Amino acid sequence: MSWIDIGNIEDIPVRGARVLKTRMGCVAVFRTSEAEVFAVDDTCPHKQGPLSEGIVHGKAVTCPLHNWVFSLETGMAQGADEGSIATYPTMVENGRILISADALQSRVAAE
Repeated sequence: MSWIDIGNIEDIPVRGARVLKTRMGCVAVFRTSEAEVFAVDDTCPHKQGPLSEGIVHGKAVTCPLHNWVFSLETGMAQGADEGSIATYPTMVENGRILISADALQSRVAAE
C-alpha cells in the first residue's frame, strides 16, 4: 500500500476536520479527542451536507444539516438512518498524517 503525506496532525484541531480536495471531490479528514485520524467522503448522502463542518463525538460525526450520524471507522449511518459514506485508510507517523493513495485512486476509478 502506498501513502500520501497530507499534513501535520497539529493542523487539525481536536474534534475538528480539514478538507482534502481531490480531482473527484472532497475528503474530510477528522481528528478525534483521542488523537485518532479518520478520512471519509465530505458529503452526507442524505442532503449532501458538508461532513467536515459536522460535530465529532467519539469515533462518529454528525452531519450539520439534518443530524445524521456516521461512524468514522466504518462509514455506516448510525441509529435509524440508512446509508454509508466511503472511508479511506489513514495513519499518523511522526506527527504526519498519511492517507492511502490506493484508496484514493480506487475512488477515482469507481466514480
